[in-house]
Amino acid sequence: MTIFSSNKHSGFTLIEVLVTMVIIAIGLLGLAGLQMTSLNNQLEAYQRAQGMLLLDEMSNRIRVNTVGARAGEYVDTSAGNEHGLADPADEVCSDLMPDVAARDVCDWNAALAGAGVSVDGDNLGSIIGARGCIENVTGSSFGEVIIRLTIAWQGLAATKAPASDCGASAFGDDKFRRTASLDVVLANLELP
Repeated sequence: MTIFSSNKHSGFTLIEVLVTMVIIAIGLLGLAGLQMTSLNNQLEAYQRAQGMLLLDEMSNRIRVNTVGARAGEYVDTSAGNEHGLADPADEVCSDLMPDVAARDVCDWNAALAGAGVSVDGDNLGSIIGARGCIENVTGSSFGEVIIRLTIAWQGLAATKAPASDCGASAFGDDKFRRTASLDVVLANLELP
């Protein structure tokens, strides 16, 4: 009768347990990385959605005030015509009541700066580093007018730099800049 000695196999189970723990640890690190990527992508999507809401809000304001839009009251042709840079506390938009376009731009500036949600005086209700630009693409007061609204914000990861100039050099490297644009078309509805 052969008797097996347990001395030859001592520690073999411990090695199996250690290998299993290493494999599980690598899997958990992979899951943690996947979770971080998912959170970053979720924030990027949220910022894009909020940017599109801000663009839609301003485009609706322009469509309501077609007379002011045709007169160029929304477009600032001076250098550095980006919105969202000023502290909304510096301006009281309700004081601009008779001038609809100025009040609309002031409200949009406050929304870009995050004045909708504030805690202890800090504005928290906007996307990261939001900047807005309004430019007249084509048109005159007699024909079709196209106003381009662009919003820029800071992304979390580097990508290709966008073609739009809105917010250029505002976030260090332009590869972190994200933009979205919306054209507002005001047709000429007057009879010739």
